[in-house]
Amino acid sequence: MNKRPDVKTGPAARGAPGPSRVLIITGLSGSGKTVALRAVEDLNFFCVDNLPVSLISSLVARISGPHAARDVAIGIDIREKEFLYGIDRTIKNLRKKLKMEIIFLDAETDVLIRRFKETRRPHPLGGDLEDAIKAERISLSALRQNADRIVDTSSLSPHQLRKLVSSFYQPAGGTSRISIALISFGFKYGVPQNVDLLFDVRFLPNPFFVPSLRELNGMDRRVSDYVFRQRETKEFMTKVNDLLAFLVPLYKKEGRSYLSVGFGCTGGNHRSPAIVERIAKRLRKPGVELTITHRDIS
Repeated sequence: MNKRPDVKTGPAARGAPGPSRVLIITGLSGSGKTVALRAVEDLNFFCVDNLPVSLISSLVARISGPHAARDVAIGIDIREKEFLYGIDRTIKNLRKKLKMEIIFLDAETDVLIRRFKETRRPHPLGGDLEDAIKAERISLSALRQNADRIVDTSSLSPHQLRKLVSSFYQPAGGTSRISIALISFGFKYGVPQNVDLLFDVRFLPNPFFVPSLRELNGMDRRVSDYVFRQRETKEFMTKVNDLLAFLVPLYKKEGRSYLSVGFGCTGGNHRSPAIVERIAKRLRKPGVELTITHRDIS
């Protein structure tokens, strides 16, 4: 049987070039790790799923050499729970040797439960779903605390998550890029997690109380026309557009690659979707990747 190389005996120890960076993709089961791993695989990352943390150094040593992969992505999750003990120390040691980044994918518990029920797949920890998710959060807490990026996927479709992760790690072009997620929602259903900027638009006149508009939503032009006829809306849009025009370049300058902006009304069906659509038109420009989510629209 061939001897498994390690950091002392592998090519990396003899001065052969290794990966320029190692990306660890981890997070809660059902949060989208497979989607994220496939996204970076399309960016020519060398990808390995379900690898114990203790074997990362050995993997890097094995793939190092004259034709070493430029970037490596490794999926880690609760399936290897016996290898998660002492992970703080392991990650600290790895960071001394490697240019490593950890992205942790999270989601609201009720969203994870819904995803498992839709796919009819059991949770890796088995038993009651909610209890399993709670236990998984505890087991992965050290990885979350060490993460360089934490992404809440509750409001993201697989396509949107794939696009977002790709924007993080695609080769740098001539100009910096920022991915902006615009989310409309209803306060009655709760506030999205990890929103960077949040605007409450419940002060605007509500189309719900106009009988001809009640059954429509903010994507309908009649609702949009009603919302933007209001003096308050016009003033609000001027101030918000000015604020975003001021903030976005500064976020990009500081190396921020992702910004999440939420707009909430009562039910998330009329005012906030109309405003998000209008804001998006102003933000669409070179260097900006937009993702639009109408979480509670019916």
